[in-house]
Amino acid sequence: MSQQFLYRALVSAKWVSEAIKSPQPGLAVRLLDASWYLPKMKRDPRREFEEHHIPGAAFFDIDQCSDRTSPYDHMLPSTDDFSEYVGKLGVGNDSHVVVYDGSDQGLFSAPRVWWMFRAFGHDAVSLLDGGLKNWQREGYPLSSGKSRTAPAEFHASLDKSLVKSHEDIKKNMESRRFQLVDARSAGRFRGIEMEPRDGIEPGHIPGSLNIPFVDFLTEAGFEKTPEEIHNLFQEKKVELSKPLVATCGSGVTACHVALGAYLCGKPDVAIYDGAWVEWYMRAEPEDIISEGMGKIV
Repeated sequence: MSQQFLYRALVSAKWVSEAIKSPQPGLAVRLLDASWYLPKMKRDPRREFEEHHIPGAAFFDIDQCSDRTSPYDHMLPSTDDFSEYVGKLGVGNDSHVVVYDGSDQGLFSAPRVWWMFRAFGHDAVSLLDGGLKNWQREGYPLSSGKSRTAPAEFHASLDKSLVKSHEDIKKNMESRRFQLVDARSAGRFRGIEMEPRDGIEPGHIPGSLNIPFVDFLTEAGFEKTPEEIHNLFQEKKVELSKPLVATCGSGVTACHVALGAYLCGKPDVAIYDGAWVEWYMRAEPEDIISEGMGKIV
């Protein structure tokens, strides 16, 4: 699919600033701060949001908007739960949603929410290129306090083709119907760097390839150009003309792979939602590839 048919995945700080100052008729921009951090980072995203956020933004809690009956981290919620949650944040089906986060990388967790909206049938969703970090660096204003938004009505419809299960990944080990790309760091992928979750050893799914999510970003925290991303996929032996699925530790940074492919004109990358945490917990020892300890039963 050529790029001009795809909804713009990235918007600039200047674009967001103008959308806040001079709202256009028929363009209901809703800003969402989707900051989320690994526990070891010891950052409280909700508290940080109340201290400073882009004016008019609401806080999107990735852990809250999830299937909290699952033993795995922040799995997709039901369509009804997603509809109710984002409706309370003021997002309607006519909204152009713009997502950002406050990470040091520029974008870290926001692509997960970008992907969630698309998985639930809402294509009018973009990411603030460079995130809050570069919004501040460029001198744009900030607000503080809790967000107060009028609720809206949102109807979600799950596109199952964008989500893969443990069974799908297991079957693919033999069929090789799709390529599987893991967005964790090279050390975690190889099995020589600790996983952030207790009880989970590092390593990777047999047959998977590794593109750490930071490889999609510039040093300043902006998304690389489609040409650079296309070259990155080529270097890593990923063929964009063939089916592609992304994974990571718990389904967050995998969405950088989906975003990168989208920018190259490929909008159909699915996410293995259970990711490494589910795979490790359910796998036989021989299905864990690791230079480290692996899985001991």
